[in-house]
Amino acid sequence: MSVTDLIQRKRNRDIAVSRGPALSPESHDPFVTLHREVNRLFDSIWNSFNFTGNLTSPSWPNIDLVEGDEEYTVTAELPGVEDKDIEVLLANGSLTLRGEKKCEYQDRQRQLGERYYGRFERRMSLPDGIDEDKVKASFRNGLLTVILPKSLEAQVVRRIPLQIS
Repeated sequence: MSVTDLIQRKRNRDIAVSRGPALSPESHDPFVTLHREVNRLFDSIWNSFNFTGNLTSPSWPNIDLVEGDEEYTVTAELPGVEDKDIEVLLANGSLTLRGEKKCEYQDRQRQLGERYYGRFERRMSLPDGIDEDKVKASFRNGLLTVILPKSLEAQVVRRIPLQIS
């Protein structure tokens, strides 16, 4: 086996992955093992890095925050997570999404693992003016949607006249 067999290539088409004997479960090739371990190391580093500065939890799930005239809508992608494993909390001006994505098989059966499993928590600060009594959350087809209605005071837009001097 050559070193080029370890590298995934992309040339204007799908990624070509070698399916030869080097990647079979029976193989104990040290280069393949090294390649997997280095990938696992870098994956764990990137999964633990959060651009908000918090290094203890990954910034997963990915979310969208949309502001409308009467409400904010937060949508989170949670593929492979069941509704009973999700918790949505609203307290002290912040929204917390937490839960757990469970693995279907034992680690000793896994030959290659690139998917994220385990507990997650995503917390975001909310603007003032949320009507906390009317917040709703729904989960369908792997998408969690949280509707955060604005209070009546927050919906009022006041026009300030300009003074000409």
